[in-house]
Amino acid sequence: MAEIKPFVLKWGIVSTGAIAQKFVRDLLVDPKTRAVNDVQHKIVGVGSRSVDSARKFIETEIKDESVKAYGSYDELFADTNVDAVYIGTPHTHHYANSKSALLAGKHVLCEKPVTSNAAELRSLLSIAHEKNRFFMEAMWTRFQPLVQELKKIVEEGTLGDPVVLHADLSGDFDVDNIPKTHRMLNPKLGGGALLDLGPYPLVWAIIILYEHPKNNGARPSNISGSMLKTPLTGVDSSTSFTLTFSNPSATSTSESLHAQAILSCSMTLPPLSTAGVTIRYRNGTVVVAPPIYCPHEFLVQYFDKPGSGNVVREEKRDFKYVGTGWHFQADEVARCVRDGKIESGIWTHEKSLFEMEVFDEVRRQGGYTFPPGVEQVM
Repeated sequence: MAEIKPFVLKWGIVSTGAIAQKFVRDLLVDPKTRAVNDVQHKIVGVGSRSVDSARKFIETEIKDESVKAYGSYDELFADTNVDAVYIGTPHTHHYANSKSALLAGKHVLCEKPVTSNAAELRSLLSIAHEKNRFFMEAMWTRFQPLVQELKKIVEEGTLGDPVVLHADLSGDFDVDNIPKTHRMLNPKLGGGALLDLGPYPLVWAIIILYEHPKNNGARPSNISGSMLKTPLTGVDSSTSFTLTFSNPSATSTSESLHAQAILSCSMTLPPLSTAGVTIRYRNGTVVVAPPIYCPHEFLVQYFDKPGSGNVVREEKRDFKYVGTGWHFQADEVARCVRDGKIESGIWTHEKSLFEMEVFDEVRRQGGYTFPPGVEQVM
């Protein structure tokens, strides 16, 4: 029997910044190193604000003279050899870049947060449906092997239902010594902790609570958010927000999920060194080691009886692979494009909408309004 050739997705890269570098490095890793044989990836073009920048990126990161360099994103979108584009520009540019790519007939993988607000995302999804093109937010954490294994353990029932999830992502950006035009401080770039760091605590709430079988896809019954703003530019330096999942019509906890996610992010604190995510159950606890955007181990603690807190057994799981974890989402894009899908069944359009609606509400409660012109759709 003849060997079935893998589907090859031809990529164009939009932007040459640090995130694009990381994505490209993983895209170039041989899929067979992660036991993937059905899809492959080929970079055929890079778009930047100058041809020189694109050429330098190709020379240093891709090292393939056949890859074309473009001095504008529109030129890259016009390349008929490009199937899909990865968009790694600042998030206030995501809407315009994604819209142009979709209208040019390209499939799109767009970095997180996918847009500045939920209205922009709804507009993009409408265009994707109209053009019959695949569109997905680059929520790479959701596709990593650790998450797949963790979901099996926590949803099989031994631990019971989740009760409280704590997740934090912080990083000290030395805000007193960076220019106010820096993406973390500049409100015109959607600066602040929430949109830059917040997707990662939130994705764990989505993975563990929103996706939980007993939740049945229900939105939180309550969202509560609070922001601490920096006097430097008025963006949020630290934000905490709580999602409560509780069906008010349910007469018992067996009918639906009753749980809370307590989430936080800060750009003036160092990352937590021990537990990035803690998921608490009556029958035990799960601790996910940092960094929460790409963890490589987790610990499951089992209690002797519900609610005792007495740990009688521990199981630790470690995960190793070639690369840094960005390639798993690219494999999903390739499979979806190959199969004619416009949406991933794992990180769906609905989950990205949920994310952006949460951020809109937390910003509303925190009194953080973007400067005029930042939001392209209201």
